Amino acid sequence: MIPTGGPGRKPRNAGIRLLKHMGFDTLGRFPAPGHGTGGRMRALIQRVKQAQVRVNDEQVSAIGPGILVLLGVQDGDTEKDVDYLVEKISHLRIFEDDQGKMNRSLKDLGLALMVVSQFTLLGDCSKGRRPSFTRAAPPDIAKRLYNHFIEKARASDVPTAGGKFQALMEVSLNNHGPVTLMLDTRQNESN
Repeated sequence: MIPTGGPGRKPRNAGIRLLKHMGFDTLGRFPAPGHGTGGRMRALIQRVKQAQVRVNDEQVSAIGPGILVLLGVQDGDTEKDVDYLVEKISHLRIFEDDQGKMNRSLKDLGLALMVVSQFTLLGDCSKGRRPSFTRAAPPDIAKRLYNHFIEKARASDVPTAGGKFQALMEVSLNNHGPVTLMLDTRQNESN
């Protein structure tokens, strides 16, 4: 247990936030339940008019209006991380309503989702000049969770396309807005 205050004293919010940031739950247990070994699945999402993936000059997949997700799976991530992100992304209100305000979601409008695996989102550039990717999940685990993401989105009635795992891909898109947001599963811990 990590002390969060003296006897009879309640912990302060800053202390709780620090514990959560370090991967502990509010009782000082590590890792926080439901978060493996402290993984942090990341999703860079972009609102698009269209997106497509090509491998070896052949189109693998394409969508019209919707969201392109670049997904980084970290060592320690689980299906719970996938479930959180699929739910969050499909209901995120980043599309305009009739008044021009971001008030509609992908599901509200019946738009499409494209998911592309991108381990480089987990690159650590803090030391030296070459990124380190040691936080990325091993390929077999990353592929399983990537496929689970696509299956979960489809099961939620979201038209979903994917890239080709571990392939050298050409991803093209028309970012609409532009609207680009970074999500990660650690954000879920603070709510």
